[in-house]
Amino acid sequence: MLEQLTERLARIAKQMRGQTRLTEANTQDMLREVRLALLEADVALPVVRDFIARVRERALGQDVLGSLTPGQALVGVVHKELARLMGADLPAAQRELVLAVQPPAVVLLAGLQGAGKTTTCGKLARMLITERKKKVLTVSTDVYRPAAIEQLRTVSGAAGAEFFAADASMSPLSIARDALVYARRHYFDVLLVDSAGRTSIDEPMMQEIAQLHAELAPVETLFVVDAMLGQDAVNTATAFASRLPLTGIVLTKLDGDARGGAALSVSHATGKPIKFAGVGEKLTGLERLDPERMAGRVLGMGDIVALVEDVHKAIDVDAAERLAHRIRSGARFDLNDFREQVIQMRRMGGVGNLLDKLPAQFAKAAGPLDSGQADRQVRRLEGIINSMTAQERTRPELIKASRKRRIAAGSGVPVQEVNRLLAQFEQMQAMMKQMQKGGVGKMMRALGAMSGAARGLPGGPRK
Repeated sequence: MLEQLTERLARIAKQMRGQTRLTEANTQDMLREVRLALLEADVALPVVRDFIARVRERALGQDVLGSLTPGQALVGVVHKELARLMGADLPAAQRELVLAVQPPAVVLLAGLQGAGKTTTCGKLARMLITERKKKVLTVSTDVYRPAAIEQLRTVSGAAGAEFFAADASMSPLSIARDALVYARRHYFDVLLVDSAGRTSIDEPMMQEIAQLHAELAPVETLFVVDAMLGQDAVNTATAFASRLPLTGIVLTKLDGDARGGAALSVSHATGKPIKFAGVGEKLTGLERLDPERMAGRVLGMGDIVALVEDVHKAIDVDAAERLAHRIRSGARFDLNDFREQVIQMRRMGGVGNLLDKLPAQFAKAAGPLDSGQADRQVRRLEGIINSMTAQERTRPELIKASRKRRIAAGSGVPVQEVNRLLAQFEQMQAMMKQMQKGGVGKMMRALGAMSGAARGLPGGPRK
């Protein structure tokens, strides 16, 4: 997400850090570059003006000019102001999803048609069930869009939430009332209400959502907005905020917009925190948006905390400990172990998700990479290994020409891709041997060799 902006700002931040002395002239030059980067990322002009004015005021003050490392101090100012744009100055309690009320806690989702409300409803249900152990009921009041109710039924089932079935001939208000009564009678902790959207803002839509809000008295009213709308995201958010007492914002499709200016504009324009960011179509693709950490990602600093959280959620700790014990005891790393590493990477959201949270210099070291293509290759690697026999996975040296042809046919790939997988496996196996010997320096060199080999991934970039 935010690839273009991150690339520009990371380069500018590096230039800032290199400055041993800041003058008004070189500060102005750098701020001009920051301004252009923000405008190119589709950040709203009023937001950019306010941001640059605040950075300039602090940059030319004693905090920066009097610092022993003024360039680094200026990066710190930019980082802090970016975080402020996304709601860092709002109370921490406002940035969390508040459910501390008499059950059921009602959460109302509002937004335009196509913003991703229904998918977000499913993702939020899953998060509440798995992380906060809540009993969740979902309901759709969208009686206008074909199959909207069935779509929510499907995603609710996949998320593990109960779905309140309603007749599309009923009014949205009647459906909402019935769902609330049902949630109370059956002791649900949370009721998620997916409201109807329109292709554009209109008065009937605003009246309907306002009536729903008045009837349900939700503890949370979340505005769901497509990050790819750019400038229009701000206009839409402002219109909804003027008619509804919003408590937060959910930015969807943030991974689909290389510019991502909406992420830096919507919170500032509405005065409401961005509580979640939606990435990808999977039900696991919902992240809490921490302004400080997001600002670090925008500046190319990465988000190691989020990466560690992903690891904790996705990694099978027992399996990882068993592998570590086997390697320490001298056991050979085989293709079963390699497949497990591939599966763990897929569970963590794939290559794109990993690179997005690494600092810019590490992500850049991976070379130009189409994350979607890379993720498809990860699944293909798993398919190739699954086409091997148990004996072949345990003893890869048995895989000669005839076996390679059979494995290639079974997984639907050319023989060359089987050869590439085996080459990657050998690289990983060599690295594990270095770990057994405690040769960290050698292991790092092996990692360097692997990054070079990664350019030979099927479908990946080649020189």
